[in-house]
Amino acid sequence: MAAEAEVEDGAPAKKGIPKLFIIIGAAAIVVLLGGAGLFMFLSSGSAPAEGEHAAEGADGHAAAGADGHGAEAAHTFIFNLPTMVVNLNNSEGGAGAFMKLTVALEVANEEMMVEIQPRIAKVVDAFQVYLRELRRSDLEGSAGVYRLKEELLRRVNVAIYPSQVESILFKELLVQ
Repeated sequence: MAAEAEVEDGAPAKKGIPKLFIIIGAAAIVVLLGGAGLFMFLSSGSAPAEGEHAAEGADGHAAAGADGHGAEAAHTFIFNLPTMVVNLNNSEGGAGAFMKLTVALEVANEEMMVEIQPRIAKVVDAFQVYLRELRRSDLEGSAGVYRLKEELLRRVNVAIYPSQVESILFKELLVQ
């Protein structure tokens, strides 16, 4: 009886080991395929951009950045707005709060910067009106800052239409 128990105990162990190897092998294949797919996805997004760099370099419009790399810095220009300090809405009954905000606008080319310059007063006005209605709780967390960024981008594009800003860059954001 004892010999039969050893054979029975040994048999399931031999069947379990190949199943374990199959499961580990399948998991490894899934991970490798997922990694390869991710690599192909990420590298395919940057390949056309490199072709654009070469085409613009031939025209002489794209200049290398200060660090010698002519990547993304060569394609956009930064337009700095003046620092804004605004009182936040105090409808919650707590202590008054204010926000100090320094923003830069990322534009596609120098011509866009020239088009935006006369409309800066409209942009600052649109920002001030919106910012004064914000509450301190509206700016909490990364989601609040993201919503602020998206709303400022929308407002600046409305103020400078038909020109368009690529993105809003926060240089300073202080809420007290």
